[in-house]
Amino acid sequence: MKAMLLKKICDLSECKEPLVLEEILIPFPKEREILIKVSACGVCRTDLDIIEGRTPPSKLPIILGHQIVGRVVEKGEKVKNFNIGDRIGIAWINYSCGKCKFCLSGQENLCNEFKATGRDVDGGYAEYTLVSEDFAYKIPENYSDEESAPLLCAGAVGYRSLKLANIKDGDNIGLSGFGASGHLVLKMIKVLYPNSKIFVFSRNEKERIFAKELSAFWTGDFGEETPEKLKAIIDTTPAWRPIVSVLKNLEKGGRLVINAIRKEEKDKEFLLNINYERDLWMEKEIKSTANVTRKDIEEFLTIAQKFNFKPEVQIYPLESANLALLELKQGKIRGGKVLKI
Repeated sequence: MKAMLLKKICDLSECKEPLVLEEILIPFPKEREILIKVSACGVCRTDLDIIEGRTPPSKLPIILGHQIVGRVVEKGEKVKNFNIGDRIGIAWINYSCGKCKFCLSGQENLCNEFKATGRDVDGGYAEYTLVSEDFAYKIPENYSDEESAPLLCAGAVGYRSLKLANIKDGDNIGLSGFGASGHLVLKMIKVLYPNSKIFVFSRNEKERIFAKELSAFWTGDFGEETPEKLKAIIDTTPAWRPIVSVLKNLEKGGRLVINAIRKEEKDKEFLLNINYERDLWMEKEIKSTANVTRKDIEEFLTIAQKFNFKPEVQIYPLESANLALLELKQGKIRGGKVLKI
């Protein structure tokens, strides 16, 4: 099979083609695994974190990609929940132990043995991939393969972030950054909290225009002040500067949720600019989003099927994975980027 392999950690500002196209053997499913013929795989900012070593892979070479859609072509002898030909999705969560206090309390995303697709095991930048049937999901029929891919991470982790934001209908909510996850969160808010106003921060004018097209109430750059205070803000940017810039817009008791596995170090000094009285006093708080649970994905896919909020996608062939990653690094984003395989 064809696969795009990451063989070494590198800075994308220096190495423009970190992935190498090679022919490798098709993997064979173990007793509870299913073999998927991949048709689409989303390109995520976390892939940049893996390539550049902020969340380093557990092995090299490795196949990236954790927003995977395809069909079952072979299955292990003990697989019960899927049949040959079923269309399924694979997300970031690839394994948790099922026995620790986090797993037993519904917080399997915090499991010490958590494994991630495309970081700890091979992912979907390839023609075939494996997954345990316990970590595979039926895809809503009203979405194409390419439309389904961003649902599995950008959508699912966006949904978890929205839950952690702890808002109610009518509360003002801000979105800091407006890429693949941000535009899906906006669509979620419109249907789940129809009376809430949505405020979008982005330094990119094209992203602000896109947010307005999707009915954002207000858009502005990170340093601007919103005309109304916000109950919550969800940050999806790779940097520290936006967090420091938008905190002043929270109302008393407001919460900022960081939807990112890692932040880039280059502007970490901006953290020193947090003003306690202005940014955090009066019971404001900052909360991180760590991974996703299977329940998050299942709940989100059910909501997506019901409300049919399609992501906007830019499609690339597998061989152009390096181009898609470089454009993501450069901020050339409108919706989600997806490899068609």
